[in-house]
Amino acid sequence: MSKTVFTRRDFLKAASVAPIARALIPGLYGQTSEAVASGKVRVVLVRDKGALDASGQPDAAVIQRMLDDAVTALAGEKDPVRAWKTFIKPDDTVGIKTNTWKYIPTTGQVEQALKRRVMDAGIPDSRIAIDDRGVRDNPIFQRATALVNARPARAHHWAGMGSLLKNYIMFTPKPSAWHDDTCADLAKIWLQYGLKDKTRLNVQVMLTPQFHNVGPQGYTKEYVWEYRGLIVSRDPVAADATALRILLARRREFFGEDRPMQPPPHHIFLADTRHHLGVSGEDRIELVKLGWNEGILI
Repeated sequence: MSKTVFTRRDFLKAASVAPIARALIPGLYGQTSEAVASGKVRVVLVRDKGALDASGQPDAAVIQRMLDDAVTALAGEKDPVRAWKTFIKPDDTVGIKTNTWKYIPTTGQVEQALKRRVMDAGIPDSRIAIDDRGVRDNPIFQRATALVNARPARAHHWAGMGSLLKNYIMFTPKPSAWHDDTCADLAKIWLQYGLKDKTRLNVQVMLTPQFHNVGPQGYTKEYVWEYRGLIVSRDPVAADATALRILLARRREFFGEDRPMQPPPHHIFLADTRHHLGVSGEDRIELVKLGWNEGILI
């Protein structure tokens, strides 16, 4: 295991070297004309104080509203269904790649909110599947022409951060083969398995993120907080970089200092600078903030 550590200063330094030219490519991830004109990739952060009920469970109606607000802001549309139709076409077969880690899953509320809008975009239930570990053998995923990528953000023993980029590791025949150099080349999965162009939307679930981790399956309630948010973007790298900034800010708030992340989540920046999959630099991201602002950390 690498002994490299990763701090907020390292984050800012890494983000600053992201090549500007890639952010200027028209049509990158289908971004809006406004984002192309500004040379930035749009990321939407939406939060709602009512996202979790008194018992800490997601409120399905609030989650649907948050998702709708984020997707309309991302697409530049007023109506959620019209917004979804800019991502999903009537002849698509759609796989919703979720994450079922028992401590912090994507949640059924998020999964069903996504499925509902995919159906509203014209896709019948028979051409939609929600899956995680079984995607390689799932017949819908095998035929999928469009993917929606949704997972929770958390500190991670092998990758530094459980990211949208890492969520696709289950498309490979041997996920552990991608753990070398703290999962540095996870972006290659998106390119090697033809997932980049199929992915229409990325949803980083920030309802109860985990900002610190010890051990391969480490989970401690002390290191989880109720952020009550979702991050939505066409660009998984930009979404992951935004989530990481929030996790680092929470670590600084909790520990009272810049506390290194071990191992370093450098796969996010290498997805930009080495593999050219998306944009990681803060100055290349148009961050749209919606809803509840208290404790936003960014």
